[in-house]
Amino acid sequence: MLSPQSLSEADRRLVALWAADCAERVLVLFETEAPTDDRPRDAIDRTRAFARGELDAVGEIRRRFVAGRAANGVDSPAAAAAARSAGQAAGVAHMGAHALGAAAYAAKAAGLAAPDRPMALSDEIAWQLDHMDARVRAALQQLPSVGEDSAGPLGSGLLSSGVLGSSIRTLQAAIGAVSPVLP
Repeated sequence: MLSPQSLSEADRRLVALWAADCAERVLVLFETEAPTDDRPRDAIDRTRAFARGELDAVGEIRRRFVAGRAANGVDSPAAAAAARSAGQAAGVAHMGAHALGAAAYAAKAAGLAAPDRPMALSDEIAWQLDHMDARVRAALQQLPSVGEDSAGPLGSGLLSSGVLGSSIRTLQAAIGAVSPVLP
C-alpha cells in the first residue's frame, strides 16, 4: 500500500515544478558559497525534467539524496538550507510530500539569509503561495497534515518540527488542506 504522502505520478509531476521553483529562488545562497558544486542546481534541473516527463520516477528515486548531501560542504546555515531545499525538490519523484519540504527549506534559507528582515521567511511563503496554481494546490491538498502520518517525510521527523514544521503548517492551512490554528 502506498503512503498517502506519495501522490499519483501525475500529481508528483505537477508539484515537482513548483518545488523546483521554490528551491531555485534560494539556490544563489548555496552557489555563492560553493560555486563549483553543481549538485543542487543539477537536482533542480532534473526535478524540472521529471515534471516535464523527460525522466522517470525510478531513476530519480535513486538520485534524490545527492543534492541534500551538498549541504554538508558549506558553512552557512542559509546555504545548507538551500541545498536541502533542492534535495527535497528532487525527492518529489519519489513522494509528493517532498514538495512541501522543498518549500519549507527554501523559506528557512530565506529567513536565515536575512536576519535583519523579520518578514523574510513569511514573505517567501507568500511568494510560494502566489506561485502555486490551482492544480498544484489541489494535489497538495491531498497530503495528510504534517505530523499526522508516519509513512513519509511529513511524519514525526525533521519536517514536522521547528521552522520547517511551522512553514509547512502555514502552507497547508493557506491551501485549505488543514484547518488553520486559531489563537
